[in-house]
Amino acid sequence: MQLVAIVVSLVLTAVAVALFGRAAVEIVRRLRLGQPVPKGQRTDAPGQRTLTLAREFLGHTRMNRWAPVGVAHWFVAIGFLTLGLTIVQAFGQLFQADWTLPVLGGIVPYEMYIEFIALATTLGIATLIVIRQLSLPSRAGRKSRFAGSTAWQAYFVEYVILTIGVCILLLRGLEGALHHVDGYRPAYFVTYPLVAAFDGLSTAALQNLVYLVALVKLGTTMTWAITVALNTSMGVAWHRFLAFPNIWFKREADGSTALGPLQPMTSGGRPIDFETVFDEEGGEDTQFGVSKIEHFSWKGLLDFSTCTECGRCQSQCPAWNTGKPLSPKLLIMSLRDHAHATAPYLLAGESNETTDRPLVAPAAESGVIDPDVLWSCTTCGACVEQCPVDIEHVDHIVDMRRYQVMIESSFPSEAGTMLKNLERKGNPWGLAKKKRLEWTREVDFPVPVVGQDVEDLTDIDYLYWVGCAGALEDRAKKTTKAFAELLHIAGVSFAIMGGDESCTGDSARRLGNEFLFQQLGQQNVETLNAAAAKKIVTTCPHCFNTIANEYPQLGGHFEVIHHTQLLQHLVDTGKLIPVTPVEGLITYHDPCYLGRHNKVYTPPREIIGRVPGLRNEEMHRHKERGFCCGAGGARMWMEERIGKRINDERVDEALALNPDIISTACPFCLVMLTDSVNGKQAAAASAIKDDLRVVDVAQLLLESVREPDDGDSQARTTAPEPAPEPAG
Repeated sequence: MQLVAIVVSLVLTAVAVALFGRAAVEIVRRLRLGQPVPKGQRTDAPGQRTLTLAREFLGHTRMNRWAPVGVAHWFVAIGFLTLGLTIVQAFGQLFQADWTLPVLGGIVPYEMYIEFIALATTLGIATLIVIRQLSLPSRAGRKSRFAGSTAWQAYFVEYVILTIGVCILLLRGLEGALHHVDGYRPAYFVTYPLVAAFDGLSTAALQNLVYLVALVKLGTTMTWAITVALNTSMGVAWHRFLAFPNIWFKREADGSTALGPLQPMTSGGRPIDFETVFDEEGGEDTQFGVSKIEHFSWKGLLDFSTCTECGRCQSQCPAWNTGKPLSPKLLIMSLRDHAHATAPYLLAGESNETTDRPLVAPAAESGVIDPDVLWSCTTCGACVEQCPVDIEHVDHIVDMRRYQVMIESSFPSEAGTMLKNLERKGNPWGLAKKKRLEWTREVDFPVPVVGQDVEDLTDIDYLYWVGCAGALEDRAKKTTKAFAELLHIAGVSFAIMGGDESCTGDSARRLGNEFLFQQLGQQNVETLNAAAAKKIVTTCPHCFNTIANEYPQLGGHFEVIHHTQLLQHLVDTGKLIPVTPVEGLITYHDPCYLGRHNKVYTPPREIIGRVPGLRNEEMHRHKERGFCCGAGGARMWMEERIGKRINDERVDEALALNPDIISTACPFCLVMLTDSVNGKQAAAASAIKDDLRVVDVAQLLLESVREPDDGDSQARTTAPEPAPEPAG
């Protein structure tokens, strides 16, 4: 028995080491097929990046958002990293059954640690197996986050870990029996029942059992290594190694998610400036967007290889949850599989049907990603927010869109109208500039316009960036007027740009038209700089995100806050005092570009909490797990022809609470939610109240606020409060 165990274990180990080494080299070579990233973009602040990696791994900060899974996975991960010496011990036990590690083998704290972690790892993987079984696609269908995952790979990894964990515990029990442990001892506080069970066996029997269990442990370990080495696209296994560099090289060194600003379009590792790109050397070879797998950066290829197929992104995706073909998980898996299929030919400099396969095309044309998949994305960021290994789904989707829009001119036709209107009129509706001022004639106080009523913003507290929807869309204009009136009541001086304001370019950029975004953005940056803009407040989270986070890429650096942040500050300092009750049950919808993309969750809720009479109740999906309204990613301007409408899904979730008011803090969300409510009311849906309202937080506050008297004003001047913190 001993000889067989030794020979089999050593042969398997030799094969495993050789194949695993080859696989590691192969993965590195494949990653190097990717494009470079701008210098320093992924390697800045190495100390901070290392701390981020340590925090995310040791604290499992992303995994623990799903508490039971996170805790179970933590013990499995720690076991994988720290139980490696049990492999050495098993090799020693093949040659001498009662062999123990030099030095460490007799230290009680070490032995107690091995006992505890081995048990915790075994229980942890058993928990994960049960969770998977309770949510099998065969039972839950699309609602299962495991739908589309490679089942055999997951089962293989799980049962390998379970087998190894059991073997470690069995070997501990046999070791104790061989060492004649005759009573409970701390070193065997977990496995003493096994020690007692083996106690009656002969020494020869115990030795043979040690050889057998050590063989099973080592054979299972090496079989795992061989299988993984022969399947380098097996993310459920390789993430154990690739997750570490993927987290270290994530976009933000401080650990922030890859949300908020989109990255500039790059070619050959350099950002593209459309004003000078063709004047530069090699400009004619510039790659606009991604049309082949090798056009992704090396970090993109690392993302694809790191995917664990856990399905968290899929479970949160508004497109997938409403019957559309987009699953962030399946998209990443498709790109990963294509990258691995093409790599050998690309490395050999060969071209064939595999390498020439179109990246974005219908299945009938052998496309890797179907256009309906690409254009279903709302860029809400739920996938990025949930991914435990920091895959940057949204950036990859937008990179593919950029090529489709700018080179192929292939995108949903209705979005073309929006792009033409932006090019000609500077707003998605194609309305004249003078229309941006019409709302100012509907309020009973003056609204200063830069260039007309004030020369610049030097003596003005805030520039109010109204935004296209806030100035031109009737429902959003109610928010604009309410916010302006609140500023007037609070005595905050503000001005607007009027006709000089143009679309920030958010929709154009997320659709994929980077050229138009740069054109609009540079125009706005010049306008804002000429007006001496320093502090900007906006009611639109999309404008907020673009001006605060993306205009710095174009040389525009401004302090930007969202209107809910400013309103909360004004309420806190007593400049706005809600007194009139607004009765009813309210539920608040988190705008994706205010919440997930910019982490502004508290101010709107604080304002609602200060309005007398309101009873706030959260929807099941809120804050970081908030569900999209369906308007982001330029979807506002595209028809929704597949599956259930996303805004209907969101409103149905709200209606489950039987609210009187649905509130939000974004003009896009306001329009989408209102459209759904109006449609349901027109259809006489039984679950909806006839007087259900969809309003912005500013409208609610205005209903309740009163103008402070002089005494209040005097008290405020004696106890000033700090201004709200800007976004940029």
